[in-house]
Amino acid sequence: MKILWLDLNSSYAHSSLALPALHTQVMNDTSWEWTVVSATINENPGMIAGDICRHRPDIVAATCWLFSHEALIHILARVHAMLPDCVIALGGPEFLGDNEDFLRRNPFISCVFRGEGEEAFPQWLLAWNRPERWSDITGLCYMDAQGAYNDNGLARVLAFDRLTAPEESPLFNWGKPFVQLETTRGCFNTCAFCVSGGEKPVRTLPLDVIRQRIETIRRHGIRDIRVLDRTFNYNSRRASSLLRLFREFPGLRFHLEIHPALLSDEIKVELAQMPHGLLHLEAGIQSLRKEVLETSMRRGELSSALEGLRYLCSLANMETHADLIAGLPLYRLEEIFEDARTLAGYGAGEIQLESLKLLPGTEMRRRAAELGIRFSPLPPYEVLQTREISPDELQTARLLSRLLDGFYNAKAWQGITRRLMIRYADFLHRFLDYLTEQRVADQPLSLERRGILLYDFCKMYYPDHLTAVSLAWIEAGMSLKKQPAERVRTKHVVPPARWDILYGTYHEQLRLCKLTDERDNLCYWYGFETESQSPRPVFKAQSASEQSEV
Repeated sequence: MKILWLDLNSSYAHSSLALPALHTQVMNDTSWEWTVVSATINENPGMIAGDICRHRPDIVAATCWLFSHEALIHILARVHAMLPDCVIALGGPEFLGDNEDFLRRNPFISCVFRGEGEEAFPQWLLAWNRPERWSDITGLCYMDAQGAYNDNGLARVLAFDRLTAPEESPLFNWGKPFVQLETTRGCFNTCAFCVSGGEKPVRTLPLDVIRQRIETIRRHGIRDIRVLDRTFNYNSRRASSLLRLFREFPGLRFHLEIHPALLSDEIKVELAQMPHGLLHLEAGIQSLRKEVLETSMRRGELSSALEGLRYLCSLANMETHADLIAGLPLYRLEEIFEDARTLAGYGAGEIQLESLKLLPGTEMRRRAAELGIRFSPLPPYEVLQTREISPDELQTARLLSRLLDGFYNAKAWQGITRRLMIRYADFLHRFLDYLTEQRVADQPLSLERRGILLYDFCKMYYPDHLTAVSLAWIEAGMSLKKQPAERVRTKHVVPPARWDILYGTYHEQLRLCKLTDERDNLCYWYGFETESQSPRPVFKAQSASEQSEV
């Protein structure tokens, strides 16, 4: 018998952890031959379906989630048309809610799994072609021969620590830039918008097991590990032990989700001792408004969260990203602008502004009408309107997200963007209006184009900051022939009698350029290596301008 796994992802960088997690539980069963077809949602569905059908599988299985949902259904409908006897089984977060409507709308889907599949899927394989025996398989949802909907509840793997690790499967994909390492299942928190909200009990892996799995990952040459732990620091003692464990693996980079309201002194000490670059933190904050967080059922005092976030952002040995969610009940547009500005003041490494999606199986989706939330019934289930934010305002929030991503989250422009956000309460509004007027607010823009837009905007509204934009432009290695470098001299530039070196070492082979800031009576000097032809300067100094010296 042949199982074909459709590994459909949103991009090349991603890979399904479900495939090796399931396969490794049954890989000793030689009665099954496993085949994998990998693709992204941007590829032609007909081509993918044709590739699947060439293998003539008995079963096609796949994980479905909100960004792959639509493409997956298009592909599988074609597969069923060509292989009508093939059994199609799906799992994933899309099926944590009521699945009857989905199965009636897509009768070519044989069954779907709700919850965790490592125990349920092997049971189903024993009866995959005997639907009359499916009623005993926990978590399985299907239509029986009489057209009645059967719902077997939710599957939970309580013996999580006794599962065979996904990395042991020969189908584990080691060709991606990062891997996911699931160290816990469940979450202590109760966030109404999260599929893990209230998922109890929280199950953990022993530290020795985690150490062995990290060592396996390192042996395969992977340097980035995304730790799947919904709230890494819910248990301070365990979190501190894990941080000490991570220090045993210099050269790796661990991505963690951390709750800033739960930073104990013990964890703070461990974080401060971490080697530079070993950690990348995602700080779940969602909103800086107490009533919004309370309505969203997120645990943790806001004052503690803000204090913790300020501490995390102050650490120079790691970068902390903070997230906001537009569309949460009681969250108003102006508050989103204000919260983004506050996060910039804290020095967040990135500010990620997302639109709320009402995911299947979440408490907030069940209470949408009560909370006054209107949302799309189709994936990705984005919120369209609440009592506090209109459809037009949600579109403004979406454009603000693009602004933050293109300017604040771009290292080249982050310093000047942060400075403008902090200094001017209306900067984000004015800059967003400007980008909209230029008809580029919703367009993909190169790093150079973004720098030119920022420079032209400051020339009109904040001329005191033109030099800062020009300095950022030069240090990003942009062309010295474009507008932001219009005040830069590149010919016949010789060092002054006295300058203060900011970085690098000067030698006569460097190609110098000079930018004069007449407002501050300062000159900035940059040196470029002539042999390497690198666009970025290797030397920077400043001096008093010739006029001020006179």
